[in-house]
Order: sequence, then structure tokens, then C-alpha cells
Amino acid sequence: MSYINLNSKTGRNELCPCGSGRKYKKCCLGKKETGAYDIKNLYARKYDIKLKQPNDIEGIKKAGRLVIETLEMVEYEIKTGMSTDEINTLVHNFTLKNGAIPAPLNYRGFPKSVCVSVNEEICHGIPGKRIIEDGDIVNVDVTSILDEYYADANKTFLMGNTSKDARRIVDIARKSLIEGMAVVNPGSTVGDIGYAIQKYAEGKGGSVVREFVGHGVGFDFHEAPQIPHFGKKGDGIILVPGMVFTIEPMINLGKKNLIILDDNWTAVTSDGLLSAQFEQTILVTEDGCESLTPYPL
Repeated sequence: MSYINLNSKTGRNELCPCGSGRKYKKCCLGKKETGAYDIKNLYARKYDIKLKQPNDIEGIKKAGRLVIETLEMVEYEIKTGMSTDEINTLVHNFTLKNGAIPAPLNYRGFPKSVCVSVNEEICHGIPGKRIIEDGDIVNVDVTSILDEYYADANKTFLMGNTSKDARRIVDIARKSLIEGMAVVNPGSTVGDIGYAIQKYAEGKGGSVVREFVGHGVGFDFHEAPQIPHFGKKGDGIILVPGMVFTIEPMINLGKKNLIILDDNWTAVTSDGLLSAQFEQTILVTEDGCESLTPYPL
């Protein structure tokens, strides 16, 4: 169980470590209690955030290892001339073979076991007849349920002879995830993550999708809190050990605007230009963070 000690050296004008969102001087400064606040219960009550305990973290890690193995299998198998539905079959069969369940299948009516988004497709692409062509960029988003724990990650793959723009937007998206992860520490805020990503991506000429965000994960597919990939320093919920969430910036080559196709799932860029994304499941630790779906970035 995680606690915050009110005897820690917190400045009068800093946010109170109890998580209230108020300044320390107007919240817990001067209180006689010298014990600790039960952050687990506080975050559950105030934010509906379910902090993970050591056994939960091990369960999510195990699911995360399978997610990474699945992405590695896709990276080995994916090739031009393959349909996106063939990728779905590979992921579906591999997941079942390893004793897990593909979380996307039938989730709110989603008809497939994985999201595959090509070129101008931002996210939630439904696998089908679309053929992967030379020069495409292909995002594969895998979420597995193993022993009732969820883990979530995705990667964007460069197919064959890609353009300079394709390589650039994939690189910006990859490094945006690195920038977001770098600021995850106890005492940082959700807004710090979004600020770091937005500053980097826009500074490199990309644009950040607003409509889709990261999210808590572990006990369910989507939990609190939401993790926007844009924002202001210091805004939002204070990060505490035991929080598990995804960071998954969607970065567009052109404008940030999107359109949802008639299938009610696939999001595409409004200008038809490329979009790329990378995602990992992140644990806030006592002194920083740890990826529970680690792969080289």
C-alpha cells in the first residue's frame, strides 16, 4: 500500500501531497496528524483510479510480455502484399495459443482481435481486405488479457521503400513517446506528460491528435485516468506509485483534425496525410517509471 508522508518537505505554495489539488498552505499544512494518508483509498474515491499492488503489477507484466512477443511476431511476419486481415489472424491465433484473450474482439462491437491502421488511419483501423503496399506505414495495436490482467502496446512499422515524410513522422511519434515517459515520476502530473509530448511533436512540425488519449489499464481495457498527449505543466492529477496507464501519442504529419469513417471505428486524418503512433503500458514507481510492455525505442 502506498502512502504520502505529510512530514515531507513540501513548499507552502506547492501542490499538497495528499492529492487534493490545492496548495499545501491551504490544505494540510499545520495539521496535527503526523501519520500518512492512504493514497490507495483516496485515489479510488476521488479519481476512480485503481492503484496496482505488487501482485497486480506482476500479472500485468506477464500480460505485457505476451503483448511484446505478439508485436515481435508481427514484425517478423508482416510484409507487403499481405492484407490487414491476415495480420488479425496472426495476432488472434498467437494470442489464443498462449492462453490469452484478444481484448479488442467484440469490445463495444469491435469485430476483430487487433487494430491495424495504415498511412492516413490514425487509430482503430478494422482489419480487412486492405493490402499493405511498398512505402506504407502500418500501426499494429495489441491488447491481451492474460489471467484476467490487461496490457496494451503498439508500434508503427515502415514497409519497404518509405518516403522521407513517412520516416519523419514515424520518428517524431516514436520520440514523442520517449519524451512523455521521461517526465513520469511521483509528484509529476498528467499535464506534465501531455506538455512534454506536445512541445516535442509540434516543435518538430507534427500535430497532436486531441480526440484519443492514453488511459489507465490493468484490471480492465480502459480505466481512469485519461492521459492526454497535450496539455500544460502542472495540470491534472498528481502521479503516485502504483498508477498504471498507457502513453500512446498519435502524431499527424499535417493538421491534427480527424474524421471517423462510416464503420464508426476507423479514425483518419482530415487532410489525408500520414499519422503514426507508438504506445507502451507504464507503471509509476517510487522513483520514476517502468514500462510493463518494454521494447526498444
